[in-house]
Amino acid sequence: MKKHILCLGDSNTHGYCADPADCADGGIRFNEEERWPCRLQAALGPDYLVTEEGLSGRTTVFADPLHESMDALSVIYSLLKSHEVIDLLIIMLGTNDTKERFGANAFCISLGMERLVRKAMSVDCWGEHKSNILIVSPPPIGREMQDMGMGQGCAEKSEQLAQYYEPLAEQLGCHFLDAKGCQFNSVDYMHLTRLGHSQLAQRLAEIVPGLMA
Repeated sequence: MKKHILCLGDSNTHGYCADPADCADGGIRFNEEERWPCRLQAALGPDYLVTEEGLSGRTTVFADPLHESMDALSVIYSLLKSHEVIDLLIIMLGTNDTKERFGANAFCISLGMERLVRKAMSVDCWGEHKSNILIVSPPPIGREMQDMGMGQGCAEKSEQLAQYYEPLAEQLGCHFLDAKGCQFNSVDYMHLTRLGHSQLAQRLAEIVPGLMA
């Protein structure tokens, strides 16, 4: 059986494209040659199965008063069971948690990540394997974003996530990757460009095989 990698995330895992000119198909979603999970699949080859589970607006644990079913915690059990057996779970969440309406600082967002990871660890989806989770701290969003619906303080909180996620990963026995530097666009300042998807896939392709050795 192929080694199965499940990618749990938000719009940057789903592949939302804020700039149609940056997408080969000119649409609102990068295609299968552009999205980072698909590029990771191509880089790893046929011995791996990379599955996308991205949802625009998704948070770790915070229920959104404006949209339904946005928190990963409420669906993590069904997602993991529907995709078992899982050899590696990659979680890249936290950007949407910085929205002003949730009232959570970076430390509280990390507590949400901890709760989500502990729940994932408890799900019987790992077969004979020990739970194997990679926490990815998303690239910090631009300061301009607070004027476009995210609210005050979102950029600053986003910039602080890695400093909380990294020790959390060590505490929980998880792997960690800081995606800072993967390119965001200059349209909404919070979504990966085509280059950003490629950069993230390349970073992951370099470490992922070793996480399942």
